[in-house]
Amino acid sequence: MNKSDFFYDLPESLIAQHPLEPRDSSRLMVLSKESTEIEHKHFYDICDYLKAGDCLILNNTRVLPARIYGTKNGTGAVVEFLLLKQIETNVWETLAGPGKRAKEGTEFTFGGGILTAKVEGVLDNGNRIIRFIYDKNDNIFNILDKIGEMPLPHYITEELQDKERYQTVYSKELGSAAAPTAGLHFTNEILEKLKAKGVNIGYVTLHVGLGTFRPVKAERIEDHLMHSEHYFLPQETADLINRTKKNGGRVIAVGTTSCRTLESCATFRGEICEDERMTDIFIYPGYSFKCIDGLLTNFHLPESTLIMLVSAFYGYNKTLFAYKTAVEEKYRFFSFGDAMLIV
Repeated sequence: MNKSDFFYDLPESLIAQHPLEPRDSSRLMVLSKESTEIEHKHFYDICDYLKAGDCLILNNTRVLPARIYGTKNGTGAVVEFLLLKQIETNVWETLAGPGKRAKEGTEFTFGGGILTAKVEGVLDNGNRIIRFIYDKNDNIFNILDKIGEMPLPHYITEELQDKERYQTVYSKELGSAAAPTAGLHFTNEILEKLKAKGVNIGYVTLHVGLGTFRPVKAERIEDHLMHSEHYFLPQETADLINRTKKNGGRVIAVGTTSCRTLESCATFRGEICEDERMTDIFIYPGYSFKCIDGLLTNFHLPESTLIMLVSAFYGYNKTLFAYKTAVEEKYRFFSFGDAMLIV
């Protein structure tokens, strides 16, 4: 298939610039795997579509406030750094912009002096290796909480007033460069209501990389080089999934990240069991799903690997029709947008 097969027209006005309050007031498009039926609901209605014995699998990763602004020592020029990967305790691979101001050996000051840094190297892809220096009684994560900003996607131009609104209410494991956005709709009250109904909740961790926003450049999607991300599937969650399957319940992935975690484990290990590894699994039409029975997800960018994954699960023609319907019905799109449930 071609990248252009996954294009759709989206008015800019439908790109959500801020999260709704409360979280569960977003809209929910409910789709049937067995038919073309489409229902228009709100997220707080989700309990009506899940049954006792089903299980939801949530990604409990937590987003790092990884965007920081430094002033170049000597000139005062401002450079934006985005922390990508921790190499040592105080050494990180980063994006820097403008890069010409962050040459090897250059030093920077952040947050009025609570953090300083030196560029120790420039990688072939242009990323910078940065060594940070700070008070020995502090740590980089506390400092980022004080001076860092959330690495919101480029299509969100409004300032985020509350950093916690780009975190799920169940976020726990720090390490993502972006939020698992399907989970942003959940409130603690919704989760408790689901548990009271007999719906089981399990957790995996997949740290979302910036590669999730990388455009597909190859015209033939089979030629696209997928980014790699780290995941952990604990034994407790594996046991829950296997028990759910054995008892005839449905395994519903909350978000494409949970889906990729479960399908990666089932593909690499041949079963669902405790597993930890890097995955570059690329799911597009023709893929045979090995674990999930349902999918909750937001509306994704045209020609992205994420809409390709949804098409693989729900069907290509049905997916494009659902997106066309969402545009006509003025759903809100992307990270802070509305959701769809496919069961």
